[in-house]
Amino acid sequence: MYKGKTLCAVVPAYNEEKLLAGVVETMPDFVDHIVVVNDKSEDGTGREALRLAEKDPRVVVANHEKNLGVGGAIATGYKWARDNEIDMAVVMAGDGQMDPGDLPALCDPVAGEGVDYSKGNRLAHEAAYKVMPKVRFFGNATLSFLTKIASGYWHVADSQTGYAVISLRALKAVDWDLMYKRYGQPNDILVRLNVEDMKVRDVPVRPVYDVGETSGFKPRQVLWPISRLLIKMFFWRLWKKYVIRDAHPLFLFILLGCLLFTLSFAFFLRLLYLWTSQGRMPEITLIILLFSLTLGLQTFLFGVWMDMDKNKSLR
Repeated sequence: MYKGKTLCAVVPAYNEEKLLAGVVETMPDFVDHIVVVNDKSEDGTGREALRLAEKDPRVVVANHEKNLGVGGAIATGYKWARDNEIDMAVVMAGDGQMDPGDLPALCDPVAGEGVDYSKGNRLAHEAAYKVMPKVRFFGNATLSFLTKIASGYWHVADSQTGYAVISLRALKAVDWDLMYKRYGQPNDILVRLNVEDMKVRDVPVRPVYDVGETSGFKPRQVLWPISRLLIKMFFWRLWKKYVIRDAHPLFLFILLGCLLFTLSFAFFLRLLYLWTSQGRMPEITLIILLFSLTLGLQTFLFGVWMDMDKNKSLR
């Protein structure tokens, strides 16, 4: 237990036969349960998990019949913790990239400060820029900014880290069967937590790389799908939180801003067509374009500002 709270570590593992033992064996003593989720690995991860379970009674092994992705594996562990009434659950990936030395700092806000989701932030660490691969650093920073807008948690950074501690209250509030199953899981969960008015806090953690892990993260293949997910979840959050549950004018401001942006784009295409085909640029079209673009930007930003103000209490 940690400060009187039961704690479960969720270890999503896919082809982590060589690194899994290091993760389980370095798990702090105050962790009560270790749920290793074998996401239909193609190596000996399943056998290794069973071997570790024989050595450590805290280990519980869950095997997927088909590969669900890291988000699906985390959802399985979260549901186990929820169903067993565990006070807190932490995700510690099977590739050894999460330092167990940071776990107490992540647990403290949830254990005694009323926070529902305490999330690691590698970007805040002084060694982040030196240790993290540059492509991943800038890709992470880009997605983190987009996640701020989509989730409403403007104080949260490093959206792509899964190293986080979640409370039982949050575990019960979210439908884990609906959560995104792949690399967008950390982004998706922040949006869903915001809809449920859960308090989230960033905690600096040490970035860990080059421990023998094989990353499946491919920036070119991940950036667009996650960006598309964030756009979808942004409007889902606004509809769910500010229309269905609690009517708020900020939804109208953001919607109007988006409509004006769309109108601006249409006038831009018309202007471009006339300029390339006829060699002229009608002044009226240009004025309408500038007016709709300026008004759309102001309206959208005003709606975002109201959203920021509305979520101040969730820090």
